[in-house]
Amino acid sequence: MQGYIFLAVAIVTEVFGSTMLKYSNGFSKLWPSLGVVAGYGTAFYMLGLTLKTLPLGTAYAIWAGIGTALTAIIGYVLFKDQLSTLQGIGILLVIGGVVLLNFAK
Repeated sequence: MQGYIFLAVAIVTEVFGSTMLKYSNGFSKLWPSLGVVAGYGTAFYMLGLTLKTLPLGTAYAIWAGIGTALTAIIGYVLFKDQLSTLQGIGILLVIGGVVLLNFAK
């Protein structure tokens, strides 16, 4: 269970880092740029802790899949990025794949 908590923190901080990457405007703004470093640094540290108890393939698939889906959703909500029907279906498929990975133990 602890591994999944670490993984959840890794996902949230990676999504935060990615969001700050957009706000940093090519690293031309100080505070968002520091947010990128803090977000990604924390994400990789927490992912490392996750790997003490979860298999690499499972942990990375969950991290990357959910992180990608959340980042796409944040892009749509905060930055008005376009989200087509096919992209929405793709996000649902990514989430479905992550669910299947967790049940395939």
